[in-house]
Amino acid sequence: MSAHNHNHPHDHAHHHGHSHGHQHGHGHGHAHGSTNEKRVLFAMWLTGGFMVLEAAGGIISGSLALLADAGHMLTDTGALFLAFIATRLARRPADGARSYGYARAEILAAFANGLLMVGVVAWIAAEAVSRVMSPSPVMGGTMLAVAVAGLLVNIIAFRLLHGGEQTLNMRGALVHVLGDMLGSAAAIIAALIIMATGYTIADPILSLLVAVLILRSAIAIVKESAHILMEGAPEGAEGEQLAADLMANVEGLADVHHVHAWSLGSNHAVATLHARLQPGADANITLTAIKTRLADEFGISHATVQIEPDDCPDHQH
Repeated sequence: MSAHNHNHPHDHAHHHGHSHGHQHGHGHGHAHGSTNEKRVLFAMWLTGGFMVLEAAGGIISGSLALLADAGHMLTDTGALFLAFIATRLARRPADGARSYGYARAEILAAFANGLLMVGVVAWIAAEAVSRVMSPSPVMGGTMLAVAVAGLLVNIIAFRLLHGGEQTLNMRGALVHVLGDMLGSAAAIIAALIIMATGYTIADPILSLLVAVLILRSAIAIVKESAHILMEGAPEGAEGEQLAADLMANVEGLADVHHVHAWSLGSNHAVATLHARLQPGADANITLTAIKTRLADEFGISHATVQIEPDDCPDHQH
């Protein structure tokens, strides 16, 4: 079965001479992609490895704040893994048959990661409440040592990521690591309070603060990934906006309708639309102008445009 049978019958008349337009933009960026990849991979192993140590430290010292911070590091490792997958996929040539599936896998993973984080928050909150009711002993010294080490690991990860090329996923991973620094700082403060005053209640109280940090990023991830999974329009590229923009900026258009825009991955938007031309307008020139406008103005890399003859308006479906 040919991979090209998705072309609409109307397209083939306009396609000669335009195939070169699909080739641009695949070759560049390999060097950046691979350095990003190494940075993200190293940061991921660093946070993932330390997360295990921090969880062990939390169990040994009896500190919930350390366990909460380890939970936050778990979400970080997930975010870094998604950024790693995304930089890997960005290097593949965008071949229409396969790029769809991979881009979506990243979003599915983000959605699952977000839901897992909500579960982690619920557990921390329940545990914190029970510890406020009946405080348990906490080894402040052990807690402090692990929390300080955690902060150092986060600083190294931050430096690694900050030196890389800034893509949407890299920015997301950076935000996670910054949040994690706050989590480690909260554990350090709790440890110092416990060592100075013996008030072990500081531990569950500060772990609730970390839980709020995790919840904020969890809700944002779930909302964004659910919007993409529900085929929601990319921000600023709703159907009416696209239609109005094309009518205002592309010559020779009589009407634009049946506009659909959606995202495959975190920064991979696509669209389909029907366009009716004014009498005498050149279909080839108008088609190229529409695709160029969508790519430049809205970042829509792949658009399927159906050109209709100007004498039969197709509004019935």
